Amino acid sequence: MILTYLVKPKSKLNMYKQILTPLVPFLLFIAIPLKAQITIDAETGLVFPGYNDVRIPNNSGTLFSFQDDFEAEGPVIPFRVRLGYTFNEKNHIYALYAPLGINYNGTPNKDINFQSSVFIQGEALDGYYKFNSYRLTYRRDIIASGNWLVGIGFTGKIRDAQVRLTNEQGLEDKKDDLGFVPLLHLYTSYDLGNDHLIYFEGDGLAGGPGRAFDLFLGTKLPLTEQLAIKAGYRYLEGGADVDEVYNFTLVQFAVAGLIIQL
Repeated sequence: MILTYLVKPKSKLNMYKQILTPLVPFLLFIAIPLKAQITIDAETGLVFPGYNDVRIPNNSGTLFSFQDDFEAEGPVIPFRVRLGYTFNEKNHIYALYAPLGINYNGTPNKDINFQSSVFIQGEALDGYYKFNSYRLTYRRDIIASGNWLVGIGFTGKIRDAQVRLTNEQGLEDKKDDLGFVPLLHLYTSYDLGNDHLIYFEGDGLAGGPGRAFDLFLGTKLPLTEQLAIKAGYRYLEGGADVDEVYNFTLVQFAVAGLIIQL
């Protein structure tokens, strides 16, 4: 979705792997001996693309909107899956994989200078917007009072983003963006009884030239001791205004999913 504010070249991927890969076995090592509770959270639904304003490069490109100058090809069906560990009751570790890709088509009424190419006014264009997210989160519950539960933590996120334009003559140009983004994490829930929850959960951070938010509000309804269903609303928003890229995007989701406790 969002080309966030820490812009890193694709050659940095190995560095991120070197940072995050050793953390996973370490976190599992401290969790499993303490009788960890393991969960799988799988989510899908419908995507409702909002504004998606792009100018690449920022200082010489043409500002265009995937929302206003193009139409999204749909429906867009999202998917994300999250593996969770809970240990010592109050500590939680999550590993998330959340791919997202939206195809667009349109005939803009202006020339578009994008990357090193110029796409001429009036020609049919195909657009593509990718925002795949890989995250590792730690949360600790700090308030458990009555039916309320509140937890805070932090998330390390690797984004794999791309914006691409193609015309009917085969001219294609794209901008890839791979980078690491630190985020704050917040969770709060209210138990209506029998583990039927209304809850909010989100990652986010704003500052400098950019921002990033992934927020969920919904409900969890247990079906058995090991299986629950979830439903709600997800808000994904953010972007960056840096030398290489100007991009701010909003994507909203109607969400349904399953939570499996192993």
